[in-house]
Amino acid sequence: MATAAPSAASRIAVVTGASSGIGAATARQLAAAGYRVVLTARRKDRIEALAEEINTAGHSAAAYQLDVTDRAAVDEFATAFKTIGVLVNNAGGALGADPVATGDPADWRTMYETNVIGTLNITQALLPKLVESGDGTIVVISSTAGLSTYEGGAGYVAAKHGEHVLAETLRLEIVGQPVRVIEIAPGMVKTDEFALTRFGGDTEKATKVYEGVAEPLTADDVADTITWAVTRPSHVNVDLLVLRPRAQASNTKVHREL
Repeated sequence: MATAAPSAASRIAVVTGASSGIGAATARQLAAAGYRVVLTARRKDRIEALAEEINTAGHSAAAYQLDVTDRAAVDEFATAFKTIGVLVNNAGGALGADPVATGDPADWRTMYETNVIGTLNITQALLPKLVESGDGTIVVISSTAGLSTYEGGAGYVAAKHGEHVLAETLRLEIVGQPVRVIEIAPGMVKTDEFALTRFGGDTEKATKVYEGVAEPLTADDVADTITWAVTRPSHVNVDLLVLRPRAQASNTKVHREL
């Protein structure tokens, strides 16, 4: 795959939620593409280990413990940079699969804070640095949940709709600035933690999400797509890219070989 080499002024890529899954895979692939990646997440040990792995492989990475819902911490983090080239908003996640009638408001609030407010915080803090680079890219990792609804997912769906609208509106508001806004919306992705976290560590429930699906997407599949979009020529903006496994036709239509 031919990619455009990042310019010297825009070689820093910040990846949130980089401790596992899509975030970690994206950090590895952007580093291999020539970016100096800054890994952020709450789990310090995970991102430090990943940074060491990337540096040992001959690339460049640094780890910075960060909770994107903590605005003061995010603002302090932003002071470390004069300019950055890429921001990948990956931090987020789902909690529970209860219907609206019985959903836990605390779970809804947490999902909104991590997926929407977290993305808002880090984007606001780093947007001037992206503009300063003269060639910035903001990537928002939303979800097909941000485009259509499904039963039992209203809290997560509402949060991802908010994140989708944030990206769409930001693109309108900063048109003319040297910053692209890219949204990647994955469907069914099988990672080590997403479903397990959603169901509070219930392995049986987490396993059923992917039961009978021959090849759900992997974190590397999504990371490959993100890296492709980021490394397009500067005038090319991938506004919205929906990514699903072949077995998934929609959020509610999945082929299962049972």
